[in-house]
Amino acid sequence: MQINRGRDSIIDIEYIAQLQDSFSRAVGLYAYCLDSAGVPVTDASGPKAEVERLMEFISPDRVADIFFRLTQSSLEDQVIEDTDIPNVKFGLTTVRVNGQALLTWVVIGVISDYESNPNYIKDPVEGFSRVITYDKLQDSLDLIRETCLYQTTIRLSAVNAEAQNRRNKYSEAELNEALRRSEVMTAIVQLMDRDEIVESLAVSALKIVGEYLGLSSAHIYITNIHDKGLMDIMAEWYAPGMVPRFDRSRDLPRYTFLAGSKVQAVSTGSGVISAEWVHEMEAIGINAMVIVPIKSSDRPAYMYACYDESSSDRYWTVDEINFLTDATRILESIIERRRYEINIAGSFESVRASLDNVGTSIYVREIKTGILQFTNKTMIANFTSEVKYDRTEDKPLERIFESQIPAGSDSGCIEIYNPQRDEYYELYYSHIIWMGQSPSLMCAILDITEKKKNQKKIEQLAYTDFLTGLYNRMCCERDLSKFVDSAVSEGKHGAILYLDLDDFKHINDGLGHQYGDVLLQAIAHSFARVPGVEETCYRMGGDEFVIIIPPESYHDLDRIVTDIKAIFNRPWFLKDADYYCTMSMGVVSFPEEGTQIQELIKKADITMYEAKKGGKNKVAVYNSDMDSQSSKRLDMEKYMREAGKNGYEEFLVYYQPIMDIQLDGTPCVGAEALVRWDSPGLGFMSPADFIPFAEYLGLIIPIGAHVLRKACETCKYWNDHGHPNYKVNVNLSVVQLIQPDIVQVVKTTVEDTGINPHNLTLEVTENLAINDMNKMKEVLAAIKGLGCRIALDDFGTGYSSLNHIRELPIDVIKVDQSFVRELARDAYSQSFVRYISQLASTIDMSICVEGIETVEQFNVLSDMDVRMVQGFYFDRPLPQKLFEEKYL
Repeated sequence: MQINRGRDSIIDIEYIAQLQDSFSRAVGLYAYCLDSAGVPVTDASGPKAEVERLMEFISPDRVADIFFRLTQSSLEDQVIEDTDIPNVKFGLTTVRVNGQALLTWVVIGVISDYESNPNYIKDPVEGFSRVITYDKLQDSLDLIRETCLYQTTIRLSAVNAEAQNRRNKYSEAELNEALRRSEVMTAIVQLMDRDEIVESLAVSALKIVGEYLGLSSAHIYITNIHDKGLMDIMAEWYAPGMVPRFDRSRDLPRYTFLAGSKVQAVSTGSGVISAEWVHEMEAIGINAMVIVPIKSSDRPAYMYACYDESSSDRYWTVDEINFLTDATRILESIIERRRYEINIAGSFESVRASLDNVGTSIYVREIKTGILQFTNKTMIANFTSEVKYDRTEDKPLERIFESQIPAGSDSGCIEIYNPQRDEYYELYYSHIIWMGQSPSLMCAILDITEKKKNQKKIEQLAYTDFLTGLYNRMCCERDLSKFVDSAVSEGKHGAILYLDLDDFKHINDGLGHQYGDVLLQAIAHSFARVPGVEETCYRMGGDEFVIIIPPESYHDLDRIVTDIKAIFNRPWFLKDADYYCTMSMGVVSFPEEGTQIQELIKKADITMYEAKKGGKNKVAVYNSDMDSQSSKRLDMEKYMREAGKNGYEEFLVYYQPIMDIQLDGTPCVGAEALVRWDSPGLGFMSPADFIPFAEYLGLIIPIGAHVLRKACETCKYWNDHGHPNYKVNVNLSVVQLIQPDIVQVVKTTVEDTGINPHNLTLEVTENLAINDMNKMKEVLAAIKGLGCRIALDDFGTGYSSLNHIRELPIDVIKVDQSFVRELARDAYSQSFVRYISQLASTIDMSICVEGIETVEQFNVLSDMDVRMVQGFYFDRPLPQKLFEEKYL
């Protein structure tokens, strides 16, 4: 869906701008609006100077990050964020239509009831004409979203209806015209069955033709064989409002244009007809005319059907001329039949010739005997086999067409599908007296296959995700409803798999959106190749997918899940390099876990998040305990945001000592800073319980900045109190590293705290390999240029390779604890650690081994070229006060 100012616009931008200005002025806000791509569609409301001043407090990158998180997630519709100014806050609220973000409002409020907080470096701002309370800011976000959603829903319904009408109009116009023309021809043919005088039948035929083409009048003239200067009028018809032009019907002066044996289409404005013809036509008020000779079986043309247009010049199309010719041929047959009842054969040939040129498949069957009395050329060409075998037991024409006619119906139209040909038809049928002989059934068949295909294409577009080619959320909900109903009625089971990509945002931000799109397309292609779910894969939006396991494939559930996990075990080739992207999957079975569609999707989403908490490429199966986890997740977001308002002081920094085993007594030489959350509402929480959610909410950036500053302040204190060489290690997540201001954040923290930058080691995980490696090298080199040291954490797992050691500007290699668990008895682990220690020594790097928990592990390391170690064998992570009591 798009926003524009054209006739198809879903949103009236002028209305939005007026709504925004009035709303902002009324409640005391500053606001502007973004489209689905994050592009502003309105100017900011509020005094210009005040708006420009407020914009200095809000980073465009931060707005963009929150916009992306809000529009790509179905978990929330609005957020309110702090700024560096204690009394300035901003919020985003998204208007969704059919699950997709259409508009997003950015509102800025100068808060009148803000709470003082010593953690704010900057002072509150003054001099703004618009102020608002915090509670009113929250209420205002709800109000403007609901107001806009109401207008959007109404407009969307109108736009969809109009767009559907235009799409159908052009794809079906030709078929509808052929259908209408066939109906008209059928109506003329049916005149044969009427027991009326020929003049009356001729008037009826002229009326049918005239009304169909919108003519002014129509006449049948008979020229006098004995006196060529005279003519008679056999039949005449006038459109409503037209005045009859003749006061008698016999012995009228003959028009000069009633001559010859060819069809003529003439117009007074064409410049190609004689002045005499123009004069005659203007005298009787005719501007354009088609003249069709009516031939007799035994004499030259002496009758003419004239079809007239009086209102304006009319330029006749070839189709119109052909139609008038064919209609006149049928009329000719009617006249011949009535005039020459004794010569049925001659009349039949005329009808045959006319029906052969209709362009619609027509056949006539005698009801009493069941014998085919007539098939036109189009019927024989289109249904050769069916006509040929009509006398067999199968009777294909009866089976395909006549068997579908409702019992007791004399005439009508029905739609028929022929599975053998995969074709659709409209069948027009009527009971008639054929050629004055016996009761018969006439069938006219119009092929509407192309029309049906166009309808299916339109439906396909409505249910398909444009980027990936998979089905979309609307189609998912429709199909899931069908599968659930089937499972319930048949006593079977199915499942829904909800997938979210773990690292997509990193790739999307690191490589660019075009490569993110390529990745989504590649993943979608891989899903569609998994046996059992080829036609039940859906993109729900952003980087979220759903795969439905239908009842007939449920027995293969474990295999399908394994196949999908295997897709993400390999790297994806993007931008001339391999990048890893994994997924988290939630599995919910139906109908045992529910039959309501939205309920099942919600449970699958909750289960997927539980899987994400367990790490990358994990799968979780729904259980009822997860409902409480969902509630806990909402509580966690609430308390985490409240912690942010308080300067993140609830996030405590613990320190695990790092020991030098090459010095006597194995002294402590520093510590790794590790975060813990002491929440008043949730209690004490370890990083594994809240870090993934903080990353999801985008709060890991301010939390990480808080930990970095606290750790630097603490290390500076150690350095100033007897331990000038103590170092502190601080973890930087990939999310922090891809922020454009990360180097400046580190620089400012080092300068503000006064720490010797050489005593600060920043640990990065190997997950950074999934991003643009050149960009990561630039960022790490810039940080190292500040004097800080870089450590590669968790080495030996995930995405690591020896190339990373060579390419990245690192100082310390930290060997993952997975290699330490079996160190005392596993030769491979010993060889790996020894090799890395020797390699580090050769290339002038340090090595630190994590996870030392036993004396046996420690003894093995004593014989290697390893200097720095840490682990529970020496000490657990400690609060600052306890750490200083033991090691300061």
